[in-house]
Amino acid sequence: MTQSTISLTAFQPEHLEGALRLSRQASWPHRLEDWQLALDLSAGFVALDADSRSVVGTILMTPYKRDVATVNMVIVDEAARGRGLGRQLMEAVISLAGPRTLRLIATREGTPLYRKLGFWQTGAIVQHQGQVRHVASPAKVRPAEAHDIFGIIELDKSAYAADRRDLLRAIAKVGQLAVLDRGQGIAGFAASRAFGRGEVIGPVVAANVDDAKALIEFFMAQSEGRFVRVDTAERPQLSAWLADQGLARVDEGIAMQRPIVARSCGPLTTFALASQAFG
Repeated sequence: MTQSTISLTAFQPEHLEGALRLSRQASWPHRLEDWQLALDLSAGFVALDADSRSVVGTILMTPYKRDVATVNMVIVDEAARGRGLGRQLMEAVISLAGPRTLRLIATREGTPLYRKLGFWQTGAIVQHQGQVRHVASPAKVRPAEAHDIFGIIELDKSAYAADRRDLLRAIAKVGQLAVLDRGQGIAGFAASRAFGRGEVIGPVVAANVDDAKALIEFFMAQSEGRFVRVDTAERPQLSAWLADQGLARVDEGIAMQRPIVARSCGPLTTFALASQAFG
């Protein structure tokens, strides 16, 4: 294929099988259902080879109202790399996002391009995964009830600095939410859902690392022996604890943002991401 035979078009459901092929080529764990959830919450583009009509590149932008969006699912077919297609996809999605602040998790290989496009490093994300060992279900953490969603949305907004209600409602439909409740209103929450080879726990929002551990333990207690993944900001105490539970540190990504905007430090922290795609 040549650059002149490749065109960009809006990402539609009929492109999902081609996107899945690319993610498998890149050794990503995503299932078709994971791609479908991402597309349901996002807008973006695919690059098509005009000769074969095959998908040779993908990119999505997941908007959180009008303020923030994440850039994700950025893949270029091995046979089409080195021709500027990644930059083309990024420029298209930056235009689509408009004035929103953009966040993404980059590989080291992708970082130079993102820097050229105005992204700056804001931190590191550590991927833990493995088979969960036995843990006891913690006190004060319970399954979320329908009315808890309003409090969960506000807690997440305080920690993430964006309104992600659509994401949280979607996760509640396909997975499970849990809340930390000491009898004075919910003080934190976590989510778990099927993803890739097993399950992913996140987001996890809490006031401190001990509360975050309790929320993660709630789902670990249900998943003994299963394959579980947690993506977390680099915090040595939490990282060491996750490894002790059987979730080894296997990879890391670079958190980036465009433009850099000062974020107020509230009482809550996002200890685990919904995913590297969703933040």
